Amino acid sequence: MSTATASAVPQRTVPPLGGFNTTLLRLELRRLLRNRRTVIFSVVLPVVFFLLFGTGKDYSLQSAGPHGNWAASIMISMALYGAMLSTTAGGAMVATERSQGWSRQLRLTPLTPTAYIAVKVLVAMLLGAISVVVTYAAGGLSQAQMDGHLWPETALIAWVGSLVFAAFGVFMGYLLPSENVMQILGPGLALLAFLGGLFTPLDQMGSTFQTIAKFTPMYGLSQLTHAPLTGESPGWAAVVNVVVWLAVFAGGAAWRFRRDTARV
Repeated sequence: MSTATASAVPQRTVPPLGGFNTTLLRLELRRLLRNRRTVIFSVVLPVVFFLLFGTGKDYSLQSAGPHGNWAASIMISMALYGAMLSTTAGGAMVATERSQGWSRQLRLTPLTPTAYIAVKVLVAMLLGAISVVVTYAAGGLSQAQMDGHLWPETALIAWVGSLVFAAFGVFMGYLLPSENVMQILGPGLALLAFLGGLFTPLDQMGSTFQTIAKFTPMYGLSQLTHAPLTGESPGWAAVVNVVVWLAVFAGGAAWRFRRDTARV
């Protein structure tokens, strides 16, 4: 009797793609966009910085390389900064969800851990794309000038490269307390942007500072994004920098996720 009863109980099966679906993706994106603070700091702030420091200056229309002017270079920097803020904030939402018990509720559904992380990263990347597009639109309507093919090329590099900080955001979301995760990350991201040369060109810094900057997460991505405009090769060091930091942050996120799942 017990065997027959047990066999009659329907077995729980994992849905296709681990439960990943567009409905969940749409809901997560809507929740993120409803956060006004996130939208302001991720989308509006980079545009404001570009308009303040990239337009109406004596250097704005001066050449920053063979393919564009300084207004375009600053636009690229601010788009990259916005993508960094957006993807980090999107990934770090896991901290709030953990404190509210939402992640615990999701574990009761057929949604797999891999699909859950994939949704978080994809939502973060979508917000990063919005930030890049808005900043480039501001540049196109003002003084930014560069070769036509460089507009989509540099925008794509900035957006795809920001995957590093989507992984960083998820990692920090599991590592830091929910009540002050972005208060901690905000100044930290500004420091990383400064060390990466987004606010001040590294060639205007001392040799010691330039050496330190090469080991920071933003350095390689900044070099890769600006290289098409300046016409200079970013070098293998920039590529290695991006790959290593992506591996570190993704590995850290996976490690903290496994510990969090085991604890719950």
